Amino acid sequence: MRRILCLAAAASAVALTSSPAHAFCGFFVGKADAKLFNRSSQVAIVRDGNRTVLTMSNDYQGTLDDFALVVPVPSVLERDQIHVGERKLLERLDEYSSPRLVEYTDPDPCEERRFYPMAAQMHLLLDAWAAGAQRVFDIEWLAADPLFVHLAGGSVPSVDVLYDDLRRFDASSLEDLEELVAAHGTAPLTDRRFDEVFIDIDTTVMPLFGEQEGARPGPNPRYHGRPSYHPVLAHIAQTGTILGARLRPGDTGLGECEVEDVEQWLDRARAAVGPKTLLTVRIDSGGDCAPLMHAIARKGAWFLVKLKWTPNLVGAVWATEHWKTVERDALGEPVQQVAEINFRREGWPSDWRVFAVRSRERRSGHQTGLWEDLDYSVHFYATNDHVHAAEDLAFRYDERAGIEPIIAELKGSLGIGKISTDAFDANEAAFLLKLLAFNLLRRWVHHRQPPTIHTWRTSWIRRVCIQVPARLLRAGGRWELRLAPRPMLS
Repeated sequence: MRRILCLAAAASAVALTSSPAHAFCGFFVGKADAKLFNRSSQVAIVRDGNRTVLTMSNDYQGTLDDFALVVPVPSVLERDQIHVGERKLLERLDEYSSPRLVEYTDPDPCEERRFYPMAAQMHLLLDAWAAGAQRVFDIEWLAADPLFVHLAGGSVPSVDVLYDDLRRFDASSLEDLEELVAAHGTAPLTDRRFDEVFIDIDTTVMPLFGEQEGARPGPNPRYHGRPSYHPVLAHIAQTGTILGARLRPGDTGLGECEVEDVEQWLDRARAAVGPKTLLTVRIDSGGDCAPLMHAIARKGAWFLVKLKWTPNLVGAVWATEHWKTVERDALGEPVQQVAEINFRREGWPSDWRVFAVRSRERRSGHQTGLWEDLDYSVHFYATNDHVHAAEDLAFRYDERAGIEPIIAELKGSLGIGKISTDAFDANEAAFLLKLLAFNLLRRWVHHRQPPTIHTWRTSWIRRVCIQVPARLLRAGGRWELRLAPRPMLS
């Protein structure tokens, strides 16, 4: 029979002196004619401040009648300081600390080292993201592909070299990279004229499982209290491309700190579409921030922002008597109604509008008992758009939901939530490179592929256009790529 005994002692009063280790701590006591056997013992000692925990495991064999185990301790133990532990604990510790054979190979100091240009390294990562890689070490399986090796210049660098290259990004180079993402995100706006362009701004949570720089607990609906990053992205609804983005620590919200970025994104969009095109920015309740809305208005754009619940706003909605029915059910009963709300937060100008939408649908919104015998879910909105009616504005805001599948696509197909290193700037560089690969892939599909696949998700575009059987041949001093037939593109 094997028992594991854990002894905890407060050793502040008695000093422990070091001595040579023995095979067994203590001794067995039994009758005079008892046969007691202990073939092996395992002992683990943990020291924390003035507290020592001793864990013992003995494979004692013999009768349990009139049997005792005597273990010397430096102080008197209480009953609650002695516990029966799990044998798996010591087995795991024994496996972890057991000797193992390890072979290390030193590189040849005379071997000529190869240096890769930074532009070629970034091009390599862009090819990898477009081909389906989500982490830097995915380069290892792509290195078995002849076409990828050819695009890399005939030799694929090690992942350690790529990690070091990502760490070379500083604040200035990250600004340049983010501007490059925006340049390819706004390029489709110049291909044709738009009367109005919608810019959707949203944040997402990237849970982290490690010791990454900038990983802090924040709003995380799935992993409560888990450190994370909380990036913000701006998406152009008409083109499906990314206008701009920032990787931020997990405890960063959406508000006044983003004014400079939002103004920069609007300047980029305005430069691409010209002065006559309307710009409308749609943000969820995180955008309920007066400086943010003022910044959008100063740039000559409309904003359409969902408002946060506050007591004075709820009171203003409750006092509203005139509601316009915009949808009825088969029995003629109202399903959805809208109303202009007489409400203004501190610091708002008088020409900003507030309207509410109440609906019997349970899919979203807050259920409230403001109205007797009426069970509604309610949303509140603020805007500086005085052209469209409230019911039209509600419909225009609902189309903002298109950014949610885009973020899901970026996470699922590009792996923006897969963090590469422990350095924040390096992680932001990988994050922006993945967004750049997304924009480049979208532009390539729109310019080189049939219109039937222009709206496809990245995963399906890869299956049809990139991850296809092919042969890379060299004849007459020229490389040739022969693709298998793809009837879906014909």
